[in-house]
Amino acid sequence: MQIIRTIKDMQALSRNIRDEHKTIGFVPTMGALHEGHMSLMKRSGDENDFSIVSIFVNPVQFGPNEDFRQYPRDIEGDLNKLSSIKVDIVFFPDDKEMYPDGFSTSVNIGSVGEILCGASRHGHFNGVATVVAKLCNIVMPHNAYFGQKDFQQTVVIKKLIKELNFDIDVIVCPTVREHDGLAMSSRNIYLNHEERKAATVLYRALKLGEDLISSKGLVDALYIKNEMKNLINSGPVSNIDYVEIVTTEHLEKVEKIKSPVAICIAVRIGKTRLIDNIITTGIFPFATDYQT
Repeated sequence: MQIIRTIKDMQALSRNIRDEHKTIGFVPTMGALHEGHMSLMKRSGDENDFSIVSIFVNPVQFGPNEDFRQYPRDIEGDLNKLSSIKVDIVFFPDDKEMYPDGFSTSVNIGSVGEILCGASRHGHFNGVATVVAKLCNIVMPHNAYFGQKDFQQTVVIKKLIKELNFDIDVIVCPTVREHDGLAMSSRNIYLNHEERKAATVLYRALKLGEDLISSKGLVDALYIKNEMKNLINSGPVSNIDYVEIVTTEHLEKVEKIKSPVAICIAVRIGKTRLIDNIITTGIFPFATDYQT
């Protein structure tokens, strides 16, 4: 496993790989790796000749009152985890390498970055789009792997890749969960024992919404969201940021459910903001506005 710290060296290595007609799989991360990340890397390793992972805590996607300074960093632990799977190269730049003095260019991803998480994290998805654009130009992958847990981010990145004509396939992989359903996240480390137990309400609320749609055939999105909110608010340390039901491609809010949708939630458990989602699929065999 080779560790590369400069953009120049990373680009040169990627060019050599491509010149040999080998495929590059890429998993961008901010470190603090968990099994969710590892599942992406295993798939990248299985599907490509070379698998590259980046570790970079991107400052431009954090707001002024967010947890950039406190965001968990454990490069030694991360490298130990990576040594157990097929990762050929780790790109590990510092802030100055990625954003040298005078850097002022950014990507404006548009309205899709201003809803859901973007409504309370202003500029966050422009920061995500900017760093992903840079990383794609540096690593030059054929395939890039992202987790469904960050569903809005996957929509943003697909839009970026399509509209700026990157020759890259974006592959979205299933959310990896703990035994009790909690989506794996680097921020789960912030939760104390009580909060960790309370955090299971996210998945339970999502499953409730999914059941009301797919099993009971309800189509009134407002009713479904209110039922989910009632469940979340029954917890002792929960504070809802949003519960929304949206289209899977453009994240448009849905009033009446007629096709597969994404149920997306963001909830603060104590001081920790967690996100999760479920995508309903299939044809709804019957539909009722309200529960009978």
